[in-house]
Amino acid sequence: MSFGEIITWPFAKLMVWLYNLTGNYGVALILFALAVNLIMTPFMAKSKVSMMRQARLQPRVQELQKRHEGNPQKLNAEMQKLYREEGVNPMSGCLWSLIPFPILIALYSVVRQPLTRMMFVAKDFVTVAQDYFVEKGLYTVSSGRASAYAEIELTKLIHDNWSAFTADLADKLDPNLLNVDFSFLGLNLGDQPNWRFWEFMTPGVFTWAALGLFLIPFISAALSWASMKLSTKMNPNTAVQDEKAQATMNSMNLVMPLTSIWICFVMPAAMGIYWISNSIFGMARDFILTKVFMKQLAVEEAERAALRSQRELELEEKRAETERLKAEGKTEVNANTSKKKLQAGEKQKAVERKAALDRADRAARRERLGIAEAEKPASQVGNRRYARGRAYVPDRFTNPDNAEAATLAAAQESEGADAIDETVDELVEAVENVEAAVEENKE
Repeated sequence: MSFGEIITWPFAKLMVWLYNLTGNYGVALILFALAVNLIMTPFMAKSKVSMMRQARLQPRVQELQKRHEGNPQKLNAEMQKLYREEGVNPMSGCLWSLIPFPILIALYSVVRQPLTRMMFVAKDFVTVAQDYFVEKGLYTVSSGRASAYAEIELTKLIHDNWSAFTADLADKLDPNLLNVDFSFLGLNLGDQPNWRFWEFMTPGVFTWAALGLFLIPFISAALSWASMKLSTKMNPNTAVQDEKAQATMNSMNLVMPLTSIWICFVMPAAMGIYWISNSIFGMARDFILTKVFMKQLAVEEAERAALRSQRELELEEKRAETERLKAEGKTEVNANTSKKKLQAGEKQKAVERKAALDRADRAARRERLGIAEAEKPASQVGNRRYARGRAYVPDRFTNPDNAEAATLAAAQESEGADAIDETVDELVEAVENVEAAVEENKE
């Protein structure tokens, strides 16, 4: 058995079992697609939940991107830390989604070579069957690309002439040979759809066989497009804010359906039926998994938000306690602290006391002159107005439902604003100078 036969063996056995069970090639293909989707559900569920977790982290990722703009090393480190803390693997959502492609290739091999890859009849018997129909004048040996679907043609001839074929070659029949009928809803799934379907129709007579094959690629493309639109609609947080990435996604949503049209026209109609069935079952699976995981992630997010709030509260209590002890002079001095560090600490305290007195003096002058102090944003540290980021929202973790809207509002409000706080010291000094000049003129 060749390597290709080893790969296709499980799919071929499943296809043969389903055909023997139903007696219908098209129904067997639909059940094959259902079986593949059921087997893939645990893997796709893992991919789905990972992608949904990443989508929920997008506001925090965008905040990191703005905060560390121009510093890719720091951004990469912070994003890895975020993913690690949230238990998200960015690659797990992509790897599982690649599994359906090898299955599609294996099924194509089974459909294209029903004798050797689906039934596993001996190649010598294929030659015997070919010679038999050539002798009967029913088959012409083709070469090159025209021979790609030769086994499908032989399988159809065997089905149409089953009684005579088995009687004439009774002593040469392969025990694995099956009487496979490719017909399904009046269509021959062994045939390829044709753009010029009207050439295969009798003038004045409606022929469903040709028109139905022509419609299969377009139905497949429509369902492929609907599947991607449904996924985007059910996961609104996956909408990419970056215009370039959004354009790429829109292009993919257009290119994939168009690609499926071309593939369905160059392959037997059986592949189109599988693609249609796979899209329908895939949409149902995506709908169910999304509903289940949305509830699960909502519970997880609430638990994480509660833990973050508790952690922040504990840290705030520790900071307040430390400040209280410092104010009362009850903090313990480490005996190992160097004299230089102690002097630096005392100098820092002196600077802070002077700064506090200066702030009090400025506030008194502002109040005397009737000058209102500008409101400081929550992101301000010292005189840096956006030290915590221009889109900083203090309660983004404790209030995740409004975090995205609040983040966008903060970003829009800070757009174009100065990064450094404009003090009113110069204005106070100017007013005092004007008052002094007025007093001099009076004298």
